[in-house]
Amino acid sequence: MPEADPAPTFSSVWERAVSAHADETFLIFENQRGEVTQWTYQAFDSQVQRVAARLKAEGVGAGDCVHLALANCPTFVAVWLAANRLGAWIVPADPMGREPEFAEQIERTAPTVGFCSTSRSAQYRAGVANAAAVASVPAVLAGSAPPEAMTVIEIDETDAAFEPFAETEFTAWATPGPTDLAAVMFTSGTTGRPKGVSVTQANYAFAGKIMAQAADLGPEDRQLVVLPLFHANAQYYSFASAIWTGASVALMHTFSASGFLPQAARHQATCASLFAAPLRMILARGGPVQGLRLRHCWFAQNLAEEQYRTICDWFGCLPRQLYGMTETIPAVLTDEAADPRPDSMGFVTAGCEVDIHDPDGERCAADELGEVVVRGTPGVTIFDGYFKDPATTAANYRGEWFRTGDRAWRDTDGRFFFDGRRSDVLKVSGENVSTVEIETVLCAHPLVLEASVIGEPDPIREEVPTAFVVPVDAANPPGAEDLMQWCDLRLSKHKQPRRITLLSELPRTSVGKIRKFMLKQGVGDS
Repeated sequence: MPEADPAPTFSSVWERAVSAHADETFLIFENQRGEVTQWTYQAFDSQVQRVAARLKAEGVGAGDCVHLALANCPTFVAVWLAANRLGAWIVPADPMGREPEFAEQIERTAPTVGFCSTSRSAQYRAGVANAAAVASVPAVLAGSAPPEAMTVIEIDETDAAFEPFAETEFTAWATPGPTDLAAVMFTSGTTGRPKGVSVTQANYAFAGKIMAQAADLGPEDRQLVVLPLFHANAQYYSFASAIWTGASVALMHTFSASGFLPQAARHQATCASLFAAPLRMILARGGPVQGLRLRHCWFAQNLAEEQYRTICDWFGCLPRQLYGMTETIPAVLTDEAADPRPDSMGFVTAGCEVDIHDPDGERCAADELGEVVVRGTPGVTIFDGYFKDPATTAANYRGEWFRTGDRAWRDTDGRFFFDGRRSDVLKVSGENVSTVEIETVLCAHPLVLEASVIGEPDPIREEVPTAFVVPVDAANPPGAEDLMQWCDLRLSKHKQPRRITLLSELPRTSVGKIRKFMLKQGVGDS
């Protein structure tokens, strides 16, 4: 019996795309000044070669690490592709990170080269120096480093000319294997110390294949990317899928709520990917525009029905919810194109394995609440484990199933509904209370843009729900008493928030996830 073909590598997927779509558009970049530059697949591959030559000169080879603290820019994409084709791996970092965050990542991954913005180099270089002191390894500035030290390369993120890289052809590519490391992505740290998610060459290729199929992506499509490139969403769902199928990408330097739809029209984008929070921001600060070609948009996390109807009207398509994590690689749940629902994560994505288990690891029946679990081949269809942390990796598995920590239920048709993370379940007088349920009720109020609910210690009830609400219009906010009455009509007594605080905005990570631990700190300090 013949052996199955090995999983493709991300490096080979890029080579295939360049060969098959050489003269077709690959990347359009609009910087913060509104200047636009674009490249075909062949032209951008020439930039990848320039970057690879510089990386090789700095000592980057197979198995080495390249640290990336850049905002959305062409250099980020070229470094990612060049490093992977050299058999190296990247560590994408939040470019707005602080010195201790950079230091921890650099100390844990020991990069050969690091990239940062010229405008934020002081923070980055301080992190490099701090990491060097902690690890007792050389880490000095570019131009004066011995061969074994970390080199820092500063980038003007508005530049599309690849100034730090000499014009050259490069052919000394490696031949990485499918399970060779391609990236370590640190989780957002909304609840604790970030974990490094190990992503392989085959993982990137698999993400591209599955997400292209789920969106019915073709070479004629164009992805609009406004989410940060250091995050899995932009990498897996947008770039990897575009490269897999030979589509193009319109990359924006940063997200603009008022500018999103004009950008989509200006660049003739057909596909996009967002979170619910940016969609709400578009509703609050944007408006309908003419000339849109959007036919498809992914989004994560629930939207209220009225918000969804307006988004559909403005976008001219039916956005579809999905569910995935950095660890799961593709979105393992995606809603159907024909009849998507704003309150559902959809169905199991073709090519993925997802189930719901009870605390004993048994399969939950329809309508029974449990934990979302995902099964796959580590390093191929699911992440390869947590970086240098086998104990944490093992702790997050039960047998072959990866435990996401997210609670959900599915109906008899196989449609999944999110019910929060394990940490989003409060114990109120012995009763389990989902913060997601309370947030959904609050967000349905016509004057509420978004809400977040946490648990506050209570001497009698163990803990009670406390809500933080952002109004649609700061000049016309809902009254706390009105919101309490709204909840009283829709939630049983133990689910009703005991306190509601109005905020101008919720604390978030750079990709829009709510930092609930900051809300808890505020409660503790009050």
